[in-house]
Order: sequence, then structure tokens, then C-alpha cells
Amino acid sequence: MSIWAAILAGGAGTRFWPLSTPERPKQLLPLAGDRPLLVQAVERLDGLVPPERILILTGPFLVDQVARVVPQIPRAQVFAEPRAASTAPALTWAAHWISQRDPGAQMLSLHADWAVSDERAFRAAGRQALGVAAEYDVLVTVGVKPTRNETGYGYIVPGKPLGGARTVRRFLEKPSPARAALLRRQGALWNTGLFAWGVARFLGEAGAYARELKPGWPALTAGDVAGFFAAVRPVAVDVAVLERTKRLAVVAGSFAWDDIGSWDALLRIRQPDAHGNVVVGKATVADDVRRSVIWSENEHVAVVGLEDMVVVRANGHTLVMPTGRAERLKELVQRL
Repeated sequence: MSIWAAILAGGAGTRFWPLSTPERPKQLLPLAGDRPLLVQAVERLDGLVPPERILILTGPFLVDQVARVVPQIPRAQVFAEPRAASTAPALTWAAHWISQRDPGAQMLSLHADWAVSDERAFRAAGRQALGVAAEYDVLVTVGVKPTRNETGYGYIVPGKPLGGARTVRRFLEKPSPARAALLRRQGALWNTGLFAWGVARFLGEAGAYARELKPGWPALTAGDVAGFFAAVRPVAVDVAVLERTKRLAVVAGSFAWDDIGSWDALLRIRQPDAHGNVVVGKATVADDVRRSVIWSENEHVAVVGLEDMVVVRANGHTLVMPTGRAERLKELVQRL
């Protein structure tokens, strides 16, 4: 079958201030290794989707940077979203664009800001999801087994078997710690945001259920992308389509996955030192520092006697905060 992919690479990454800026947000930063997250996302599709069938959806001021970072993607396939309107309008635009060129295509959707431990298992899950989507004419999401009682992720409760997949009984977003623990015991999965579907089926389901997009359909059909984005209401594809459709399945992936949402995530996705610290750049951990993130781009930083802290020096600014305060950081950056 003909397979395309859409990589969502918008967003400002404010929870990674001061390293992340509007001109160089987190998807263009080497947070999970020595290469930018977007580069890793494109490479993750190697052998599954060729570069000439990959679309990247990003902000209008990031097109040049994205094109430079991943030159193997045709420049015409780096899409500038007219405004930030969450994932449903972006993926509907991408699916419509693909359908005009390849009406029978299957499509993968993924984000540029993930950490994935086993890329071979990731591609295997993507192939399985595409196969289920094609065989049963359904939309498919890929879930993974939770590794902790995470309260910031969405959970999927699987239902009845459907070939190599399961139907989806329900979604639960951002549960309490106690509810997250219960969901883990009951076999719920984290919703990774890796999706697969036929473009025709997705557009049909979005047209039937995504009422937030309805005012923009005439513009999209007419090729007026700016008019489409101006008319729709911002909404996530999970809410607008997946939680409403009757044609949804989940495939369980065997790869370790993490949504790199804040500085704390580096303690999970990077190799810590003997004291549990993640130290990047020219930072110097002088004495008695534990379970902390220390990041300095170009300057020396001396840190002494801290536990469970984030210390970042970048772009002429300094951040010092306890771990677990990502939401407070977002508020602070908005004030700044």
C-alpha cells in the first residue's frame, strides 16, 4: 500500500526555556541525544516511509529552519500552519493534501518531540497499525504499556479483540495518581499519539464528527488553507475525531516511549551519572548534587549542594527551579 507520514513539528516548547525560544523551539534542539528531535523523528521512519512521502507541519516562522535541519524532505512538503490551532486542523489539512495526490493512501501521524528507545519496534508497531487500518477500515492509535503512574498523559482502555489489535473502550486524560495506578493494574495503555489511517476514512470521520472543523470545510475543499484555519476552532484530533468515532482500534507497541514535555523528562531519557544527574554542556557539578538537570550551552556553571533541581544557562538567561514545576515555568515564560 502507499504510505505517507505527517510529522507535527509546531509549538514553542516554553517548558524548555531558556534553551527553547520561538526562533529555535524544542523540536530543533538535541534534547534526547546529539541530534535535534525533528531529525530523530524523520530518521525513525527510515525503511517505513520514504522522505518524498513525508510532510512536516510547523509554524510559519520555522519553515526555513526546518528545511535546513531535514534537507531530505522536499521543501514543498514543509507546511506552514497559518495559525496554531492544535492537531485536528493540521492533520485534516495534511490528509486532504495527500488525498488529492494519492486517494488510496494510508497515513501515519507522529510528533517531532518524542523519545523512543527501540526504533525497530516503533516501525513494527507503525506497520501493524497501518495493516489494521487497511484491513478493517478503521482509525488506529498505538499505545504502550505505562512504566509509571504518570498524571500528564492520556490513557486508553482497550476493548474487544480486532485481529491483531483491540477496539477502544474509552480514553482517560490526565488522571490522578491513584487513578493512574488503577489504570496500570487494569491493563490500560498510554496514548502515544502515533496514529494510522486511510486518508479517505480519516477525512470521512473528521467530516462526520469534528464539528469544530465544519465551518472550514468549504474553504479546505476550495484550496483556501488560510480560510480553513481561520474558520475552524482549535481542537486536538483525539478530542475532535478519535473520542467520537465508532471506527477506532488500538495496537500495543513494544517500544519504550516518552513525551519530552519538560526539563524533568531528561532525567528519564538521558543516561544519568552515578548520582542521578543529567549534565550537558560545559556545566560543572562541584559537590553533592543529586537527581538534577544541569545544562549550559556556552558558559561554565558551578552547582553545589542541590537535590531535585533544574539549572539551565542558555541564550543569556538562567533558570533555577525544583523538578516537577513545568507548569509554573510555562506561566513564568508567559509573563516574561
